Amino acid sequence: MKWTPYLAFAVNTKNTMPPFRNQDAILKRILSKSKNVALVGASKNPNRASNEVMGMLLGQGYNVIPVNPGLANLGETVHDQKVYASLQDIPVPIDMVDIFRNSHDAGGVVDEAIAAGAKSVWLQIGVINEEAAKRAQDAGLDVAMNVCPYHEMPRLGVIGPDDDDE
Repeated sequence: MKWTPYLAFAVNTKNTMPPFRNQDAILKRILSKSKNVALVGASKNPNRASNEVMGMLLGQGYNVIPVNPGLANLGETVHDQKVYASLQDIPVPIDMVDIFRNSHDAGGVVDEAIAAGAKSVWLQIGVINEEAAKRAQDAGLDVAMNVCPYHEMPRLGVIGPDDDDE
């Protein structure tokens, strides 16, 4: 008898949309065209990834606005930047919303980003929400998911936001 390998694969019967795939051109555009970055899930704890990434982005010339309702209610700052309770409270146009929340909560943050008129959303490593990514794309936002600027900037040769006002 001849053995025939069995090919197994998962079929998603609930959702027929293809899985989200990052595109280098979009990642590079987000990183080079974004000046004002709202960082949702900001932390004062220097051992947290959000704190480290915020410091790196500030050092590369981005205007990073931390968002954390608990810290905002206490009048706190992170990296000497005033903390805001929500995206709606930020007084400048938002280019990128960098999301350090769990995958489920990221959906609500993406909806807030759309409502706030953000140009892009960046879901950090481990933050995966296909439906939220699709809503953002359908609303015209650029999307990055399950990646981090800390790794992508050197890989793509981006040293910070462009100096032009495009």
